[in-house]
Amino acid sequence: HKLSVAPEMDIMEYCRREWRGNTPVAKRMRKGYEAVAQKFASLRRVRGDNYCALRATLFQALNQATQLPTWLQSEDFTVLSENLLSKYDWIKQWQLKQKRGRKTEEISDEMKEYLILLKKKWKNISEIKGPVEKQEACDKLFRNEEEEYSLYEALKFLMLNTAIELYNNEKNGRRVPVFSWLLFARDTSGNPCQLMHNHLNHIGHSGGLEQVEMFLLAYALQYTIRVYRLYKYGTDEFITLYPNDPEEGWPMVTLITEDDRHYNIPVRMCQETML
Repeated sequence: HKLSVAPEMDIMEYCRREWRGNTPVAKRMRKGYEAVAQKFASLRRVRGDNYCALRATLFQALNQATQLPTWLQSEDFTVLSENLLSKYDWIKQWQLKQKRGRKTEEISDEMKEYLILLKKKWKNISEIKGPVEKQEACDKLFRNEEEEYSLYEALKFLMLNTAIELYNNEKNGRRVPVFSWLLFARDTSGNPCQLMHNHLNHIGHSGGLEQVEMFLLAYALQYTIRVYRLYKYGTDEFITLYPNDPEEGWPMVTLITEDDRHYNIPVRMCQETML
């Protein structure tokens, strides 16, 4: 089985291999990688299909997990699919791993399996104490295609659930984060049903995550996602946080991108000298 996240290699070695020329773009990328190398020693390449934002984020979250997040502990978590399908008939159109036209019960049961799998894997990996063993457990999981892709379905479903909550909160006059307005201001996602049809159903198949959906993923997982956007080196968007005003207490994962489409993972934080 091919590992979805390649073994680590030296960041600057990777940069030299990928960006040799003297074009302005190559120079900017090298500067960007040099800045990342101040903080991280190595990089792990992530398989470049349309799941890579989900894959890089989940891999990092599991690799750092020391406990089960609160939202994964709730009683309602595993019956989420039944609850949502009983309220919103249109969720029947959810596209399960390239299979269309399922019966409601099938979608509900299958999604329940994926959610239970996510909880189980997160719990098991978070209980592993040694960093080497934890790493091995993550690598093993990301070699198992069947399980790995099931976890992405669970993440997409959590994103839908979060979108529904945000949409309802705004309709009921509650405060919502700014990205939520942007999410539902798009012509293609004026409400959660359109978001599912035009965006979430396509993630992994014909498209990846757009910027505004990175915020949605961060809220769904209750993680801050920090991204080094190398092509933005030298601007204030070089390091972007999703959400940009992180909630206190949310853990953070770090990703690296050259183009906002494909994400890799920086690893091994350099020991910074304490001032």
